[in-house]
Amino acid sequence: MASAGVGYALGASPSAALVASRVGAGHELTEEGTGNPGAMNASHVLGKKWGAAVMAADVTKAAGAGRIGTALAGDVGAHVATTAAVVGHCHPPGRPGGKGVSASLGQVIATFPSYLPIDVVVAVGTSALPWFRQRTRAATTVASMTWVGCGVLWWKRKLPNPGGVTPTVALPIAAAVSSVVIALRFRSEIERVAAFEEGASA
Repeated sequence: MASAGVGYALGASPSAALVASRVGAGHELTEEGTGNPGAMNASHVLGKKWGAAVMAADVTKAAGAGRIGTALAGDVGAHVATTAAVVGHCHPPGRPGGKGVSASLGQVIATFPSYLPIDVVVAVGTSALPWFRQRTRAATTVASMTWVGCGVLWWKRKLPNPGGVTPTVALPIAAAVSSVVIALRFRSEIERVAAFEEGASA
C-alpha cells in the first residue's frame, strides 16, 4: 500500500543525523551517550536545544505521514502511514534506529489528537515518580498502555476526536502495533542505556 511506503520512508529519514551534522562538531549519536539516534540521546550529547530539534523533526515526519496517508486512503491510510513511520524510525534500512517515542507522538497528533493531553499528563507524571530506575522506559510503557486503552474507549463509546480520524477498531490496533514496536526497541537497548545511566550518576 502506498500509505505504508510513504510512512516508512518518512519515518526512516535520518533526522537525528541531519541535526547532528548541523552542530558541526563531528558528533555521531550512534557512538556517543546511549548510542541511540533519538531526541533523548541528542539532548545528552548535543545539548537540550538540539535534542528538541530532533524531537520536533521526529514528531513532524510521523504527523506528516498521517496527512499524506489520509490523502491517499482516508482514515485507514492515516493509521497505516503513521504506524509505518514509527516502524521506519525504529528500524531504518542499513543503520540503527531510534526508539520511536517522538514518532509515536506524531502518530497521536495525526490520528488521535483527543488523546494528546492525556498522553502528556501520563508520560510526565510517570517519569516524575521516584521509584522507577529507567523512568523514560516506564513512562513510555504506561503511556502506551493508556494509549491503547483510550483507543478502545473512544472506539466503543464513539467519542469525538476532532482533527483526527473517526474512532474505529483501527485506532487501538494501530496504537498497539506501534507500542509493541517501541517496547521491543527499548528492550533491545536495556543494557546499553543502563550502563550509560550508571556512568552518568557515578
